[in-house]
Amino acid sequence: MTSSPTLSPTPSNTASPILSLDRHRERLDAAVAASAARTYYSAFEESPSPRVYGESAAAEGKAAFEALLHQPFPLETPGSEGTVATERSPYGIDLGVTYPRAKDVDTLMAAAQAGMKAWRDAGPDGRTAVCLEVLDRLHGRIFELANAVQHTSGQAFVMAFQAGGAHALDRALEAIAYAHTEMTRTPATARWEKPGKHPLAMEKTFTVVPRGVALVIGCNTFPTWNSWPGLFASLVTGNPVVVKPHPGAVLPLAITVQVCQEVLAEAGFDRNLVTLAAEEPDDRLAATLATRPEVRLIDFTGGNAFGDWLEANARQAVVFTEKAGVNTVVINSTSDFRAMCQNLAFSFALYTGQMCTAPQNVYVPAAGIATDDGVKTPAEVGAGIGAALDKLLGDDARAVELLGGVVNAGVLERLDAAASRGEVLVPSRTVAHPSYADATVRTPMIVGLTAADSEVYEAECFGPVAYLIETAGTDQSIDLFRDTVQRHGAMTASVYSMSDEVVEKMRDAALDAGVALSENLLGGVFVNQSAAFSDFHGTGANPAANASYTDGAYVASRFRVVQSRRHV
Repeated sequence: MTSSPTLSPTPSNTASPILSLDRHRERLDAAVAASAARTYYSAFEESPSPRVYGESAAAEGKAAFEALLHQPFPLETPGSEGTVATERSPYGIDLGVTYPRAKDVDTLMAAAQAGMKAWRDAGPDGRTAVCLEVLDRLHGRIFELANAVQHTSGQAFVMAFQAGGAHALDRALEAIAYAHTEMTRTPATARWEKPGKHPLAMEKTFTVVPRGVALVIGCNTFPTWNSWPGLFASLVTGNPVVVKPHPGAVLPLAITVQVCQEVLAEAGFDRNLVTLAAEEPDDRLAATLATRPEVRLIDFTGGNAFGDWLEANARQAVVFTEKAGVNTVVINSTSDFRAMCQNLAFSFALYTGQMCTAPQNVYVPAAGIATDDGVKTPAEVGAGIGAALDKLLGDDARAVELLGGVVNAGVLERLDAAASRGEVLVPSRTVAHPSYADATVRTPMIVGLTAADSEVYEAECFGPVAYLIETAGTDQSIDLFRDTVQRHGAMTASVYSMSDEVVEKMRDAALDAGVALSENLLGGVFVNQSAAFSDFHGTGANPAANASYTDGAYVASRFRVVQSRRHV
């Protein structure tokens, strides 16, 4: 099927209540305040409890998801030709959803740009109001989205609901809040007067103008959490957005585009301000779109090879990348050995380690670490973490709710290869899913290495693999951490030590390396989790990412301020 750039007449937006920021002013103000103070705030309830969302919400959301399976998705893409169906759930289900296959890029670009002027002229408040309405309606479909995220990424349902739903909405709201602050930093009008013998006076107008078409390249593991911040940061600042999902995780972003188009049309704007560009895996559509002259903004989450290619070749665009890194834990000592092992075990197991924030390299002095239970050798540290993993994952029915499913065959290949890289301290095992017989589920593996094995631990091994690395001492551990992250990047780092001096050295090394640091996590906070409005996700200060969710720099370069002035 080929669709034209203009799907339907665009109604007048002059009286649309969606354009009133008053509808969502309280939520926006709370988000702006929390981002400024870095305090706890969450606009969207993270518990899927019936007490919160209603007794029928979960069942209705699952039914809505199932109604989409093995059907054409009700969405049109300008310039499409034929359809694609590329998604298979890590739980063993073919989704069978078909999407328009983006082919004619000229037509797609023309459609994206057609409504740009009216969207620009809506102004910061009008665009913010529309984007906040989109979030509200996405929230209304949160159970449907959670099922879509679960069966495209392999996340367990509760994690899909939280990370793919509530927390993703918070991150999107955070980006909108930052953008609104930056767009309104400069007044819309000003009177300029220069005193003197012949005084001068001018009236000046300052208008936020978009950069151009924005391209969002989605990832398989976190299709909403990683895509929504860039999508809404670009849209709210006036840029049309083309969403190019990962072929394995199209449905969550197709739902997103559908809701965006629905709200845009109701508000009187061209629905093609947000479009879906689905592809066959061999189409290489992302590379084609990324180098189009109309594309001025690109958001990418994924591997180093394509991220580096984008940074080198998409020269006409501002490129925001989150790539691979080597997340590190430095252990010097601990006041609670069992709690430390439990905390690390949870971090390794969560979503089978398929997170850009999951720890990988654990540096431990060969002489051992001081603990509340005596000195523990590296082997005993590995055994302690292994015991915590056994307790955490010993029951299959409980384990699958933490591990989720393995997202693709590449993860299994890396897991199998890791066993030959060193001494297997904690083997991985296959877990049978009680509800999905064809699900692929594995527990984490811990492999023992030494500091000399840099060719192994300096590369990211995405998935359920962690390396416990013996060093000559904590000073060497810190030096290896600093050097490895400076050269290869990291999204997170962690330290365990009862010594203030060691913690201070680690803080200094983390600043040198440009990576966020967690210190002595023993309770219900884990290194691979971050809180919107308080924690920055990524820093943009090391090779793992060139941007941060979310700071002023993440949104401010998505628009420019153009002035006009006249004598009065």
